[in-house]
Amino acid sequence: MTVSETRTVVIEREMNHSIDKIWRALTDSHLVAEWLMKNDFQPVVGRPFTLNSDPMPQWDGVIACKVTAVEPKTRLAYSWATMGVELMVNVTLTPTGGGVLVRIEQSGFAADNDAAFNGATYGWRRFIARLDEVAGGLSQ
Repeated sequence: MTVSETRTVVIEREMNHSIDKIWRALTDSHLVAEWLMKNDFQPVVGRPFTLNSDPMPQWDGVIACKVTAVEPKTRLAYSWATMGVELMVNVTLTPTGGGVLVRIEQSGFAADNDAAFNGATYGWRRFIARLDEVAGGLSQ
């Protein structure tokens, strides 16, 4: 059996917000809809949920997910399956002198699938910028 090589998208951003605000933006379904996609997310390990984007030709816009880790104010992880491909998303929060370093990793991209890898890189850059905006708009 041959093991396929995979790649991981890694996006980091230091945010000048409290870890509480960022955690809320990551785990409150209504806030997740503001920065990521419409969803039925709940931060409960083992719980399936869906992310819903605009349908496109050859894609219904639905991403099937399942929460795999919830470590409050530290780490959130979930599977991300669409179009026959299952990926993993891992978000870690690390306090810094100026706020919080948010690191988002999406792993499992086939090494030869540049289109998916590049598309995800572009998408996560936009999503993390929106996460920063949403967290910044929250009151304590």
